[in-house]
Amino acid sequence: MAKQQEQIHSLETLFEPYTVQQLNIPNRIVMSPMARAFAPEGIPGEDMAAYYRRRAENGVGLIITVGMIDHPAASSDPGLPNLFGEAALSGWREVVRQVHEAGGIIFPQLSHMGMIRPAGSGPIPDAPSIGPSGIDMQGNKISEPMTEEEIAGVIQAYADAAVNAQQAGFDGIELSGGHGLLIDQFFWEQTNQRTDRYGGDFLKRTTFAAEVVAAVRAAVGPDYPISIRLSQWKMTDYTAKLVDTPEQLKQFLDLLVQAGVDIFHISTRRFWDPEFAGSELGLAGWVKKLTGKTTIAVGSVGMDNDPAEGGEAEHQGMDELLKRLDNQEFDLVAVGRALLGDPAWAKKIREGRVEEILAFTPEAAAQLY
Repeated sequence: MAKQQEQIHSLETLFEPYTVQQLNIPNRIVMSPMARAFAPEGIPGEDMAAYYRRRAENGVGLIITVGMIDHPAASSDPGLPNLFGEAALSGWREVVRQVHEAGGIIFPQLSHMGMIRPAGSGPIPDAPSIGPSGIDMQGNKISEPMTEEEIAGVIQAYADAAVNAQQAGFDGIELSGGHGLLIDQFFWEQTNQRTDRYGGDFLKRTTFAAEVVAAVRAAVGPDYPISIRLSQWKMTDYTAKLVDTPEQLKQFLDLLVQAGVDIFHISTRRFWDPEFAGSELGLAGWVKKLTGKTTIAVGSVGMDNDPAEGGEAEHQGMDELLKRLDNQEFDLVAVGRALLGDPAWAKKIREGRVEEILAFTPEAAAQLY
């Protein structure tokens, strides 16, 4: 009986409201940003609004969706939604309206792909891909390093996209700072070999991100929530590390907090894996401990195993997730592939209908539920 009561209490915690800045999120469940590329010519349509509405009306508290900033080399696919241009912003206003009507909260994740964008791809295939040192994720020199003028232009594009999001009715914004996208390429020593103020040691490599955050904060005002998604791993290197110790992590995070970050969205392959020797805390737990800021944990929530490593991924028991949430290791829980497979995942979890949850498969992810 005691164990059953503990599980009930934990499940209730998952569905408690949460406040950050002046924003009230109805529960602790977040839909991860995932690049579905179903916005023709970068314009969100009715199907996209309905797609996100379904997640909101089935109990997702906060939805985060990809939005590309206004730069010729930001996107690799003309189906990725833009956060600029009146047609795209009009489409976003309808997305936001429907999510709000269903009781949800929604952020866009402001994104630039940098050097992971394949040459010749995207809506402007002639635009060369850019990165801090012109080095791709495999360590190959592809182009010249970004000039300071180019860097300033991209920083302004992030700020402009944040203002567009705010005016379109989004409840806050997130910066895509993980997985090897542009901001992360500045963080990572392998792709950032600059010797000016944007490169050098791991703190100097944080300068670009801090300037982006500061520019966004200045543009949207003091109360508008700013999140940044961070990861150690890259899409091309699951073992990559930005920092090796809690002390380094604190120095790194402090610069971002000072610049204006309210929320850290911490992406790991598995949320339960310890980050540093001698502690069971995952990376999200360390970020929460070191900053005290709102922290989102993500990494195989609701999955038994990783399709990228073979095998079918199915729903996993919630005990470890709920225990860590109860222990306040993090505040919010982001769900990715499980919500692609089943838009009613959150509702079914809350109602104890685990056996009804649809398993994630690549085929399911390709559908618009």
